[in-house]
Amino acid sequence: MKKRKKNFSGKGKWDKTPRPEEGAVKAKKHLGQHFLTDESIAERIAGTLGFSGYSKVLEIGPGMGVLTKYLLQKEAEVHVVEIDTESVMYLTENFPNLHGRIHEQDFLKYDFSGVFGKEQYAVIGNFPYNISSQIVFKVLENRQLVPEFSGMFQKEVALRICETHGSKTYGILSVLVQAFYEAEYLFTVPPSVFNPPPKVDSGVLRLRRKDNIELPCDERLFFRVVKMAFGQRRKTLRNSLKSFNLPDNVREDTIFGQRPEQLSTEAFIDLTLKIQPYAISDQR
Repeated sequence: MKKRKKNFSGKGKWDKTPRPEEGAVKAKKHLGQHFLTDESIAERIAGTLGFSGYSKVLEIGPGMGVLTKYLLQKEAEVHVVEIDTESVMYLTENFPNLHGRIHEQDFLKYDFSGVFGKEQYAVIGNFPYNISSQIVFKVLENRQLVPEFSGMFQKEVALRICETHGSKTYGILSVLVQAFYEAEYLFTVPPSVFNPPPKVDSGVLRLRRKDNIELPCDERLFFRVVKMAFGQRRKTLRNSLKSFNLPDNVREDTIFGQRPEQLSTEAFIDLTLKIQPYAISDQR
């Protein structure tokens, strides 16, 4: 029996970086691929979904299916969306029970109403760092159909999404996500369990949609106010929202003397209600 050679890094240490198996997909830097190699973590991520009120799941960027196989053990109809042709070929060959449910598409551009119709479905994945924020915004656009969302992000992004007001890392994603979902940071994942290893820690979070996602203010204006406020986060709201040309008696309200990170999601809703009579809500 031929022994497997140990890999020497040339720096006086044995290189413990996991090597891809024969026939495995090569990670592509331009797609931000870092394949999870730790089975226990994959199983743990799959276990973050509660499967309450829905029976369909969409996994983003399954790669070689380390998370997929644990999702398939659940009582759910699993769909995967993958932009990498090589990964699609691997999944097609190794996961025959996914036949007809592998979508070779760009998640950010694809309309999944043709797949799920008006049915509820969860979204999960080991998300590429370079588009993770865009994935969150896409989920927010489809929040009426997505009751649960969980997965792995760069740790600082996951923490930012779950952060509460008063923190320097609290920002646009924090406010917009928490307006519609309960956000929970679950656990941290080290670089060593990926191939290739990223340069930073990863973090797994879970979002569960609130019972009531109807805002009492104009929704489009709410998004606009939040983005404008954090666009100049060092300024008070009186200055960052100056373009609304609010009357002096409105601008004198104490809320306008605060900075955006001081406002909770509920306070941003109140702020939007104060601005609403004077703003054009169909602009962002």
